[in-house]
Amino acid sequence: MQDFRKLNVWEKSHKLTLDIYKVTRSFPKEELFGLTSQIRRSTSSIPTNIAEGCVKKTQKDFSRYLYIALGSASETEYLILLSYELNYIKEMEYKKVLFDVQEIKKMIISFILKMNPKV
Repeated sequence: MQDFRKLNVWEKSHKLTLDIYKVTRSFPKEELFGLTSQIRRSTSSIPTNIAEGCVKKTQKDFSRYLYIALGSASETEYLILLSYELNYIKEMEYKKVLFDVQEIKKMIISFILKMNPKV
């Protein structure tokens, strides 16, 4: 068991969540219960699953939560692209959050591989 706040991948994914909340404030009101809600949920699911995995008894259990976080990161990556193509996100914001989510995905994969070298 470890403190999730000490993990760089959790810290970076938490910051991405805060950034996504800021970016989505300007989304159209008709998207509040659609795309806005979905991208916020998928993004916040990344650090949430990392935090939850940290309290599991075995590395296998923790690894399962990291895979869930990875899935949420991929979902977020798509929703960022969709938001950009719908012109809800400016190009500069798009590039920044896209880079961040891709970096988080690499960090999660690296963490999984360190925990499970046979994967």
